[in-house]
Amino acid sequence: MSTLLIDDNDGARTLTLNRPEAFNSLTTELKDQLLAALREAAEDAGVRAVVLTGSGRAFCAGQDLKEHVARLESDAPEPMSTVREHYNPIVEAIMRMPKPVLAAVNGMAAGAGASLAFACDLRVAAESAKFLLAFAGVGLSADTGASWTLPRLIGYGRAMELMLLGKPVAADEALRIGMVTTVVPDDQVATTAAELAGRMAAGPTTAYAKIKEAALASTTAGLTEALEVEARTQAEAGATEDHRAATKAFVAKEKPRFSGR
Repeated sequence: MSTLLIDDNDGARTLTLNRPEAFNSLTTELKDQLLAALREAAEDAGVRAVVLTGSGRAFCAGQDLKEHVARLESDAPEPMSTVREHYNPIVEAIMRMPKPVLAAVNGMAAGAGASLAFACDLRVAAESAKFLLAFAGVGLSADTGASWTLPRLIGYGRAMELMLLGKPVAADEALRIGMVTTVVPDDQVATTAAELAGRMAAGPTTAYAKIKEAALASTTAGLTEALEVEARTQAEAGATEDHRAATKAFVAKEKPRFSGR
């Protein structure tokens, strides 16, 4: 049985973490497969939106601790090397993906699993979903981008509270503080995420990519640099077929149709 399922539907690709018996915890095999799948989706022009979700009752419980303990007790060098080898590249692949990435959080998202959701552009959460930054509970720091993404989603002070105290966050609270985009009944997570991904897949793909690029640049750039990135990305988006066609449709009071080019 594959630990990662891949399904395509009208330009939207769904990547499903598929270790339900282990709450989709991340083994080396699964991390390798996820990184490869994200990179492939980024390069595939037929993929215009990506959904990341989990099978069974959990989204992702984070690092597989059984595998981790085995590495700690073996002679394997640098047991934490997976952060540089897997988690960092996975976060980069999600955040630099030139198309929208949605997390369909169908259940518990803990540790690196929560961090994966934070790295996505939009998050659809089930009513039963919970987020838990459990790193300190096992004597570790944050990884998988959480130290960077979470403060930008909910603010520094609240992010520190969650990371230092390991306080779980239920779906309704996650929505209130801006951690997730929307909360839906458990049985509607997959369909809601699919509908949203379908909407994104039918949209102006290059414009989405340039919005992501400009927003990411603005987090570290000064005003002048950020404005320059806006000018460049706007020029690049303005040169697309989608922009020209949508502008004509707007003037004609018609609904635009985007080709992704």
